[in-house]
Amino acid sequence: MAAFWRRKAQRLARADGSRKGALDPGAAAVVRLLNGRAPFCTTSSCSGRLVLAQGGGAAGAGGCGIHKQNCTWLMVAHGTCPKEEVMAALEKATGDVVLKFEPFVLHVLCEELRDAQLLVKLRRAAAGPGGFTPPVKHSVAVDSGFRNSGITVGKGGKIMMAVRSTHCLEVPLSHKGKLMVSEEYIEFLIHVANQKMEENIRRIDRFHRSLELALKPAAGASSPPPGQAETHRPVYRRRRKRRAEPERDAHAAPEGPGEEPEPESDTESSLGIFADMTI
Repeated sequence: MAAFWRRKAQRLARADGSRKGALDPGAAAVVRLLNGRAPFCTTSSCSGRLVLAQGGGAAGAGGCGIHKQNCTWLMVAHGTCPKEEVMAALEKATGDVVLKFEPFVLHVLCEELRDAQLLVKLRRAAAGPGGFTPPVKHSVAVDSGFRNSGITVGKGGKIMMAVRSTHCLEVPLSHKGKLMVSEEYIEFLIHVANQKMEENIRRIDRFHRSLELALKPAAGASSPPPGQAETHRPVYRRRRKRRAEPERDAHAAPEGPGEEPEPESDTESSLGIFADMTI
């Protein structure tokens, strides 16, 4: 579709708009794998982070901190974080501070609905008779641990797939600059957050490996070339006709109402699977 290719070209030509100005190393392999495939274009990603976010107060001492959506990030880490780094960042607090762990998130623009379904719930099986490749259920994002993943279809047919997880953490630590919990409890929270980060890294690795497997049979099979569907259907009809001949000879049943219904189209089956999918 022309609109998709225009959006993809514009997106890939655009400079990285994130505050960091570059891909997170933990998400880079997945992003490059998808952008290297024709029907996909990533629009945003984060490999996961541990954040000390302050809201309702001034910025940290010396103007430190990253401002985002009316809050200040006193600290951000995209990997496991030592207690000393968190405690040092808390000393800058002048408002309400929350410790947050946010897992991996990825948004992917897809050319067609079945391309988005491939990332969430489907991959294609091995080619059948005539080269036709039927879809079969197979979870990529969900089985990798990203159970809050899903698909949205916007105005103009813009299809967006999101990879999300639910293993977040958000705990208030201070109010108006005053620490409300003990240092021992903060140490416990950091331990929990680091465990979540380690699990997050394992899930990204599983997702990447599952993507590589799912995209192999899908390469070049997003839509069968003209003539393949026609090649496959006569094979099905001939087999059905051979099975039906003994019955027609015995009962002399006329063709028509008693004939087997045609198999559902690929589009109908894909939409049915999409409608049944609740993540």
